Amino acid sequence: MIVTGGTESTASYWYDEADGARSTAVLEAMRSYRAAEVAMRRRTQQAMDMGENELLVLRYLARARRRDEPVTPVSLSRYLGITSASTTALLDRLAKSGHITRMPNPDDRRSVIITSSELAEEEIRHTLSSMHGRMMDVVRSISAEDRETIVRFLDALREAVDEIDA
Repeated sequence: MIVTGGTESTASYWYDEADGARSTAVLEAMRSYRAAEVAMRRRTQQAMDMGENELLVLRYLARARRRDEPVTPVSLSRYLGITSASTTALLDRLAKSGHITRMPNPDDRRSVIITSSELAEEEIRHTLSSMHGRMMDVVRSISAEDRETIVRFLDALREAVDEIDA
């Protein structure tokens, strides 16, 4: 149910009343969360003086580091959906600012391995740790059973979106 100007409405701009107020409310809450997350990313970009792709690269590198997976410029190009020339320019900016390092790829002499620097890791922790802590507080307050339900729900939504995009 949506309240607008003191009146209640079960319809949204996308779904009709046949979808049910509770179902619509869940999707509207997801939409509201996504809007808040986009705003948070914008604030993070401003705080770190970086563009969206720079932050995406740093997040990608952090995940790869945790999994002990090497990252090459080609894998970053594929992940970001940008050309190799754009990737090179992006990596040049991140290297110049001290956020990444490039080292020879031991498995392919024609390639390099990209890693995030300690500066990048520290800056990300400093900028995002409070927000991550607040998010974890919310998750910890939810029962284990409800967490499993939420994970299944989010996985199913991701699959639905991926299916549409395919």
